[in-house]
Amino acid sequence: MSENLRTYTTEQDESETESESETEELQCPECGGQLATDTEHGETVCVDCGLVVEEDEIDRGPEWRAFDSKEKDNKSRVGAPTTNMMHDKGLSTNIGWQDKDAYGKSLSSRQREKMQRLRTWNERFRTRDSKERNLKQALGEIDRMASALGLPDNVRETASVIYRRALDEDLLPGRSIEGVSTASLYAAARQAGTPRSLDEIAGVSRVEKDEIARTYRYVVRELKLEIQPADPESYVPRFASDLGLSDEAERRARGLLDTAKEQGIHSGKSPVGLAAAAVYAASLLVNEKVTQSEVSEVANISEVTIRNRYHELLEAEDSVALN
Repeated sequence: MSENLRTYTTEQDESETESESETEELQCPECGGQLATDTEHGETVCVDCGLVVEEDEIDRGPEWRAFDSKEKDNKSRVGAPTTNMMHDKGLSTNIGWQDKDAYGKSLSSRQREKMQRLRTWNERFRTRDSKERNLKQALGEIDRMASALGLPDNVRETASVIYRRALDEDLLPGRSIEGVSTASLYAAARQAGTPRSLDEIAGVSRVEKDEIARTYRYVVRELKLEIQPADPESYVPRFASDLGLSDEAERRARGLLDTAKEQGIHSGKSPVGLAAAAVYAASLLVNEKVTQSEVSEVANISEVTIRNRYHELLEAEDSVALN
């Protein structure tokens, strides 16, 4: 009992000594004033009495200065952050194809041959087995399709993570690399709230629409992804922007969709069709007329669907106004 008490007392004394030393480090030893660090001269100085507490401090920052982001990128000697969008997460070495040295001078023929051999071996080492080759091909497909659809980097990153999970859980046997990568991108876009219709996805993919839908359902089920049903309002900003409509038209379209949800007419309807019809109706209501064919081309749906949804939206609006 006495030994435990002595141990506890010793630990308490040590903690009190440490806290006192930390307090002393933050305060001036002469007047107890606040300390400030002068990075230009490498000194720690008391703000109140001017006492130099420490001098010749080590500067752990870069030895160069930059006055804009471009100059900072040029002078920085560190690489890009790791990313799931590359099969090796961006940790491997890339050998440039310029055939020039550090001073911009062209390499001799012998040096060019040597660099070509190094590039060849570097590519072989970067993809050492079939799994890495599979991943490299799939992530390239995701990047290509995301660029064609105008999806941001966060969606590409999420799609890459979904594909990696599918690969780790052995979901690819019996399915094509292109199909699983397309399904991953479709799921990631819906998760991020920037959905693309199945027709749009199929338009940039190398697989058929039915295979994309089938693979998407399989991946979502097996990976237990939580994906909410597509909201028609999430399509409105893109459609309005592509058609050159004003913010007022976009707000009106959102209002029409809110009314449709209250009336329950959105149930069982394609969210793309509802969004396209709302944008078309809103453009007429604010006198920014666009044709059904223009909306059909932007939304990638038929004019018949737009007309049907258009009448349903206006009927819902009228019923609310009458009530």
